[in-house]
Amino acid sequence: QVQLVESGGGLVQAGGSLRLSCAASGSIFRFKAMGWYRQAPGKERELVARITSSGTTNTADSVKGRFTISRDNAKNTWYLQMNSLKPEDTAVYYCNADSSLSSKEYWGQGTQVTVSS
Repeated sequence: QVQLVESGGGLVQAGGSLRLSCAASGSIFRFKAMGWYRQAPGKERELVARITSSGTTNTADSVKGRFTISRDNAKNTWYLQMNSLKPEDTAVYYCNADSSLSSKEYWGQGTQVTVSS
């Protein structure tokens, strides 16, 4: 059973920074891709950033240049470094992983990020 546990959310002023972490129960080499999504009130969940097993990353245009996704294989963890935060970044952030062995995908429980103006 794969479990993803997020941490690092909170309340920050506009212009500030936060780093989200997603720790997997077991090796992240089981995943072909790992990512971060977010969902703001009244809006659909959207992809924020994604990193593949080969290290290729892609980032949503709305956060490009401000957010960076990375991973630490030894810690079975991936991160979302968020800089220059804006009030419109306020959302629940979810980590996600796609299995390399099946069509399954896994989700964390979500962590709230609130950016005050």
